[in-house]
Amino acid sequence: MPTDTAVPTPAPTHPRRWTALALICAAQFMLILDVTVVNVALPTLSADLDLGRTALTWVVTAYTLCFGGLMLLGGRLADALGARRVLLAGLVLFTMASLVCGLAPNAPVLLAGRVAQGVGAALLSPAALALVTTAFHGAERAKALGAWAAIGGTGSAVGVLLGGALTEGPGWPWIFYVNVPVGLALLAALPKVLPDDRRPRRTGGGRLDAPGALLVTTATGALVYGLVQAGDSGWASAATLLPLLGALALYGTFAAVERASSAPLMDLGMLRRRPVVAGSLLMLVATALLISFFFLGSMQLQHVHGLGALRTGLLFLPIALTTAIGAHLGSRLVTTRGPRACATGGLALAALGCLPLTVLTPGANPWATLLPALATASFGLGAVFVAATTTALGLITPHEAGLASGIVNTFHEVGGSIGVAAVSTLALTTTTGSIAGFTTAFTLCTATAATAALTAPFLIPRGTPRPTGGPHGVH
Repeated sequence: MPTDTAVPTPAPTHPRRWTALALICAAQFMLILDVTVVNVALPTLSADLDLGRTALTWVVTAYTLCFGGLMLLGGRLADALGARRVLLAGLVLFTMASLVCGLAPNAPVLLAGRVAQGVGAALLSPAALALVTTAFHGAERAKALGAWAAIGGTGSAVGVLLGGALTEGPGWPWIFYVNVPVGLALLAALPKVLPDDRRPRRTGGGRLDAPGALLVTTATGALVYGLVQAGDSGWASAATLLPLLGALALYGTFAAVERASSAPLMDLGMLRRRPVVAGSLLMLVATALLISFFFLGSMQLQHVHGLGALRTGLLFLPIALTTAIGAHLGSRLVTTRGPRACATGGLALAALGCLPLTVLTPGANPWATLLPALATASFGLGAVFVAATTTALGLITPHEAGLASGIVNTFHEVGGSIGVAAVSTLALTTTTGSIAGFTTAFTLCTATAATAALTAPFLIPRGTPRPTGGPHGVH
């Protein structure tokens, strides 16, 4: 039988591809960790820097907004300039921005640092995933994508634990300082193991779609702003409705600009591919739920139950473990039963796990109620992350890896922004919050997970993916 020429042979035989995967996953772990590492530190940040509810929400969402909003630009840069070069540039910016956040004397400097962190992450993450997607093929790609998906869930959970330990130990600046030595170590090691993937200029002469990047980021910012404003002004107020309507108009304008551009930021035809759309929507829902769980859980434990930062972080350790176990089992289930069964089961488990939190009482023991509920829900979501990543990227061709990775990661980070903005509106009508507000927010999470579980069988293609680097499809 002749060899399938569609499958590149040099990358799978690269002797350092598994070492490169480990280092790339370490870099991605750092980015995901910074989504939730601030959650436990929010009460301390509020006291030290005089932050209100809106500012506290933006400490989380400013990072995820820029991370997600600029992800498509990062994916295009990875395709145009080479994923290796873009990854290293993003890592430099993220490391420097982390130092700025740790040194921040006030809210404006902290928020500016979080924005810069998000920009660096938007460069690094799609380039990293593009390298993973193109360096592995066949069965190896399924394993590599499974490892990558596990990072998404465990990084978020470990972020809460690490945030608690650092906040109660050396202080909140260290939740940012810790990135500096890790970033420098990765900058020293990665160039030695990453392949040199410099590539010729592609269609459009290497030009970048700056208007498209500005539009999609502004649209997402308007969406998040409207959701945050709903907590202060109400859902029917002009301060809420105008940004939400503006976001819809900006997204429509973005689509029009992309259709007319000779070098679009995103090929809208990619969104006509059912696997990409299904995987991206799964990623948005799973991330919105998981980040909301960590935000709500950490705030409830400190504001309602009076736990310190360290004890709050420790309570999330079992949740980190169950998320990792769910991702591991999900990677096996995807290859045997397919992503449809994996995603449907994971979302149903997330809804069932979250259900008891809709009827919590102020005197409930968090170790007997909040912990098992969130651990069960996160176990299910760990499997959903694998199903989402495998569905969207399992069959991506090498020349589309940067763009497709950018789309999936955009939905990942935008999901986090939307989730935190929505649940903070319900749970934290004041900075102290109340158990009624938290149960309302958990009710929204339960309904979202249940709706997604009912929808997944109709959205996700039947069968199991065959990641060969060939055309999209399932078999």
